[in-house]
Amino acid sequence: MNRKYRKTIIAGNWKMNKTLSETKAFAEELKPVLGKHKWCEVVLCVPFVNIPAAVRLFKDTRVAIGAENLHFEDHGAFTGEVSANMLKEVGVKYVIIGHSERREYYNETDFTVNKKVKAALEAGLHPIVCVGESLEQRELGVTSELITYQVKCALAGLDAAQARKIVIAYEPLWAIGTGKTATAEQAGEVCQTIRSIIRKEFGARVARAVTIQYGGSMNAKNAAELLAQPDVDGGLIGGAALKVPDFLQIINAANQE
Repeated sequence: MNRKYRKTIIAGNWKMNKTLSETKAFAEELKPVLGKHKWCEVVLCVPFVNIPAAVRLFKDTRVAIGAENLHFEDHGAFTGEVSANMLKEVGVKYVIIGHSERREYYNETDFTVNKKVKAALEAGLHPIVCVGESLEQRELGVTSELITYQVKCALAGLDAAQARKIVIAYEPLWAIGTGKTATAEQAGEVCQTIRSIIRKEFGARVARAVTIQYGGSMNAKNAAELLAQPDVDGGLIGGAALKVPDFLQIINAANQE
């Protein structure tokens, strides 16, 4: 982490987990033990149906609420979809875009990711853009080329001011939900590559300001080591974000002076 230039962000991605009553129970358990977390921002990206309740439950805290997806159009005949403006109006601040599960199961492409990034920015939301490689791609030695392509596609057409509002989450596909985790050095290396891409596209000032998270099975045990890498500015947390003790330990790891 480098707090001199950029914000540290710990974001939980609940995926398709927790009912409304479970969301309330989570908030009631987390809030009394949360503390001030002065060094990092905490985000909870929850299922659409839980967003209004989450916003209300955490309104007296410094926890920001995020969504897990959006549509790139602002309205229209898109049954089952939700627009950026709809999310903004109910109090959403962040939105995950291009998560590997969206790419794998719902045909999300690098080009729809770019459209969604632009829609989110236009509505005043902060996109958390996911990029990452499969195990086969890593073993072929094309991680850097693939990440470069994904980042360039996601940020295509943006100006420097817009790029500064983006959060990039590096999520190696082979480390999501498998229990495997990239070593701190592997995570740091790819996050450094992402920052160098942003530097080439938008300049050094923007590159220094952009938060880059690690999103491959960060947990209570490995968070401190991963966050010690200079270009790892937080985490996009899956399973560990569903349990208050684990999520709190990750927040505390990011909140060390």
